[in-house]
Amino acid sequence: MTSIATTRPTRPARPARPARPGPEHPMFELGFARPVKRRDFVRTGGECTGSQTAGVAEEIPVAIVYNEAPHAVMMATPADLEDFAVGFTLSEQIVEHVSDIGNVLVVEREEGTQIFIDIPEDAARLLACRSRGLVGRTGCGLCGVALIGDALRPLPTMLLREPIDFDAVVRAERELNDAQRWNRETGSMHAAAWADRDGAVIVAREDLGRHNAVDKVIGALARSGRDPSEGFVVVTSRASYELVQKAGIARIPLLAAISRPTGLAIRIADDAGMTLVGLLRGQSANIYSHPEGIRTNATECARREE
Repeated sequence: MTSIATTRPTRPARPARPARPGPEHPMFELGFARPVKRRDFVRTGGECTGSQTAGVAEEIPVAIVYNEAPHAVMMATPADLEDFAVGFTLSEQIVEHVSDIGNVLVVEREEGTQIFIDIPEDAARLLACRSRGLVGRTGCGLCGVALIGDALRPLPTMLLREPIDFDAVVRAERELNDAQRWNRETGSMHAAAWADRDGAVIVAREDLGRHNAVDKVIGALARSGRDPSEGFVVVTSRASYELVQKAGIARIPLLAAISRPTGLAIRIADDAGMTLVGLLRGQSANIYSHPEGIRTNATECARREE
């Protein structure tokens, strides 16, 4: 049998990149990035092709460090990182109360940003039992988790409260849309907001990761001393179980999303007594768990299958 040797054209070797990122390195000064940067691109379609400029959302690696010990690296939007640090620490149950969190120091470096967080030594010892040195994709909701039992943590049962008017939920969704200044520029950001019982948005945060946006809201509430249970959260994404879990740990009784929830999110919300709303768009929505948490004057319709 005759063997045939095939050759492939060789690509020119790339020049070696410097060990320390310089101006020609794609990661140069990544840690100093702002949330949005104007970038050039070529737009093509139909009969026309041409150069344009528009805002593009930045994402950077954010290393979370507790008591000088690295815990996780998250990809996040470089904004409201103090809120993110506090919200992440609470929603991941690394500590139980905001008073357990000491100094929070955000340090920008060329290759990314580090957040140094001081927590009590007993909490740090418990944290050391989890997996460390993990890298979280943008908005990763399972950071520092090695066991299924750690991922599906039991939530506190929601206290019975007066139902929230559906008109308030509609108002909050509308006001959240108005608060998304970076998404209007880039078209690629998620957002979360906490609204009071009248539907007025008090805190709104944007991030490329939906989990990050919720963490930033929880952190902002904790830092301002507001009681999360006195309002509700609206998100511009699907209602995944991680969002239900984060809201439940913060004792937020109602979570509303513009997209549908997952089945696990419904199970967890139902068990915790949380009202879970999906497909919130304009004047309509689906209530998947504990509909008694919402007051509506609409007439009951005949059952139908979607």
